[in-house]
Amino acid sequence: MVAPLDGIRVIDWSHVLAGPACSYYLGLLGAEVIKVERPGRGDAMRHRGGTDKARAAGGMSTAYLTQSAGKQSLALDLEREAGRAVFERLLKSADVLVENHRPDTLTHLGLEEEATRAINPRLIHCAMTGYGRGNAMADAPAYDVNIQAISGLMALTGTTETGPLRTGAPIIDYATGMAAAMAVMAALIQREKTGQGAFADVSMLDTAFALMSSTITDYALTGTEPKARGNAANSRSPSSGVFACAEGRISLGVNEEAQFRALAQALGRSEWLSDPRFADPVERNRNGAELGHAIAVALAGRSANDWEEELMAAGVPCAKLRTLAEALALPPAEQRGFARRGAAGYCGLPFQIQHASQPNGAIPPQALGTGTQAILRDLGYSETEIQRLADQGAVTCSSQ
Repeated sequence: MVAPLDGIRVIDWSHVLAGPACSYYLGLLGAEVIKVERPGRGDAMRHRGGTDKARAAGGMSTAYLTQSAGKQSLALDLEREAGRAVFERLLKSADVLVENHRPDTLTHLGLEEEATRAINPRLIHCAMTGYGRGNAMADAPAYDVNIQAISGLMALTGTTETGPLRTGAPIIDYATGMAAAMAVMAALIQREKTGQGAFADVSMLDTAFALMSSTITDYALTGTEPKARGNAANSRSPSSGVFACAEGRISLGVNEEAQFRALAQALGRSEWLSDPRFADPVERNRNGAELGHAIAVALAGRSANDWEEELMAAGVPCAKLRTLAEALALPPAEQRGFARRGAAGYCGLPFQIQHASQPNGAIPPQALGTGTQAILRDLGYSETEIQRLADQGAVTCSSQ
């Protein structure tokens, strides 16, 4: 078996979550990944995120560990001339550069896309920023929470009572990482046809909009301003949504006529099928509040566990609301092994490719600079030259 990106070298010159996630995904597909970090503290995410303060204090926060396996760490100071020379040699050896710096930073360092691709015309330069290139906000800083706020996503989450709510996980960061990985792979395929590298401009705001595509289309075509809907289903079907049970809650996705008939029968409410208020979709929508109340009353008699088993057996799309611990114990999570599918046993990709090799035994997350000497040797530097670079402060070597 062979990995899809076997033989591809990726330079990860990024920080926080989105950029490192992108290169991690590429690594899971077989690419060699070299993470370039500034000497001293390295990626700021090493020291924050997650609940384990001891790991964070040691430069290995759980937020950092999540997308750092399978990478070699090169501690390199790009502000120094000698460090810049090392980086240029590294780019000449690479297929892909992944970075998430503001354009002003790239200009300051002389590493904007025109410069990197002049160094290596076959290079795929993938740049992730908050708002993308070619607009008045191109240099504005942004984190996941900022994009959730500015994109309108946060305004759609929650209720009138709660007000806007951030999603419980940094979905924009990870979605941007996936979007960037897709852009890189598309550019690599394009390079096979043209022989030329490319610049991939990936925007966190565009990614947030992509996650809201159906909502944006509806607004564009109807002019209807979207509102926070709480746990109401996106389908707007009155027989869908989240309902309380005698114990726990259950999510129903009853959108089709056959599904409604199956729901009524499974709940022991076959009379709904002849009730003029609920007998057809038009009347159900007109009497949505009454139907929602009737469903709530029917579900209140038993636990969410009981209803999930019975409704699923009847072909009704449903799911009990679970905690993360409960979700990870589900057969699809346990048997498919997402939480341990990735490099060195960390979280993996949300898909599996037939006949592709898996990243078992990959490099565990490295301490800052652990791979410096090996990478420099691979680039042709002698031991004397490596020592000189270390003495100049251009690189930091670590044996940990």
